[in-house]
Amino acid sequence: MRAFRKRVLWIGRVFHALVFATVVAAAALSARTPTIPAGPVLSAEVDSVIHPVSAEYMIHTLDRADREQASLVVFTLRTPGGLVDATRDIVTRMLAAKTPVAVFIAPAGARAASAGFLIALAADVTAMAPGTHLGAAHPVAAGGEKVDETMATKMAEDVAAYARTLAEGRHRNVQLSERAVKESLAFTEKEALSAKPPLIDLVANDVPDLLRQLEGKVIRRFDGSTVTLHTAGAGVTLISMSTRQRILSTIAHPQIAFILLSLGVLGLTIELWNPGAILPGVAGGVCLLLAFFALQLLPVNYAGVMLIALGVLLLLLEIKITSYGALTIGGLISLVLGSMILIDAPEPDLRLSLRFVAPIVLGFAGIAIFLVRLGVQAQRRRPVTGDSAMVGARGEVLSDIAPGRPGQVKVLGEIWRAVASEPIRTGALVTVTGIEGLTLTVHTM
Repeated sequence: MRAFRKRVLWIGRVFHALVFATVVAAAALSARTPTIPAGPVLSAEVDSVIHPVSAEYMIHTLDRADREQASLVVFTLRTPGGLVDATRDIVTRMLAAKTPVAVFIAPAGARAASAGFLIALAADVTAMAPGTHLGAAHPVAAGGEKVDETMATKMAEDVAAYARTLAEGRHRNVQLSERAVKESLAFTEKEALSAKPPLIDLVANDVPDLLRQLEGKVIRRFDGSTVTLHTAGAGVTLISMSTRQRILSTIAHPQIAFILLSLGVLGLTIELWNPGAILPGVAGGVCLLLAFFALQLLPVNYAGVMLIALGVLLLLLEIKITSYGALTIGGLISLVLGSMILIDAPEPDLRLSLRFVAPIVLGFAGIAIFLVRLGVQAQRRRPVTGDSAMVGARGEVLSDIAPGRPGQVKVLGEIWRAVASEPIRTGALVTVTGIEGLTLTVHTM
């Protein structure tokens, strides 16, 4: 009987210990896995290269999400890549965000290459739409120029280490993340999802489908904590760029900046050739100021700026100096080379291609040559007023003229005193060869 009581007592103690352990574990799990209330879901679209303006847009969206205690931020991402500094700013803010962040590569046909791949790695949730791809994050030297093997290795290792850090923190495929940098690998949505471990979390058709799939999903934050999402019934708030950001994002594109720069230079050139026109000068000044502002947001090679300035100067000198086309050819070459290296960026989408530059430079040169031709023709045109207008004019002798004895001639409806080096009889037709005071020098036709 005593042995039976001891067994019952021992079983009771074990039962209480199990209950206590269960309560403690539940409390710890509850403390470690908070449930995110069904707050608003903020949705933002990033369809551009990654530069300071797009970075500002994404960071402001994350700031607003934290202020409004949103349940999730969804960035629909479509980008060919961008600037490393802007990418690091975005990733740093994403990792520090209180609100979970989802990066959704969509719609079909979109990509998140280079800098976009790193942003996708840094997200709490990474999703892709069918028919999309990501990767190809191998770094390229600024300006696209070739670098020695040691420097290329340093650049690749630096970005690869950054990709490994993000992949490890998000429990994604570290090996494939590194190969995307070192070997420029790209992955479709199926390849990214089927990898072991995967590069992405899920495939969704659109944002509503993404939110349905995330309902009740437990995600792990970068600091190791976990949260449970409730997004099925959450309202979606679309965050658009401000008017200022849209304008800046548009003009911050290298091609738009180059067009504004070309129009600005052309407008001021026309104003200098035709003072008082006003409109070309005003329009050129506005375009030039906008171009300078855009170039402040982009990595500019100042050697390119100086080559463009030299090209414009050579075209202007063609007006004053007879070079038989040498100055024009030199100006065109300088403009093309300067335009090609103007944007000092590693991404091909941020640089100016010859296919884009050549038509603009040739059009600019054509307009400049046309204006130069008009200026030369105006200089060669015979004067119609003043003393210079009398030289070459034709007239009729009204009284005999002999060497040392002046006579009178009628020129342009006026009667002038005239001298000649030869005798000229009344009624003869003469041509004016010079003028001194009120006396003309004439000779027979």
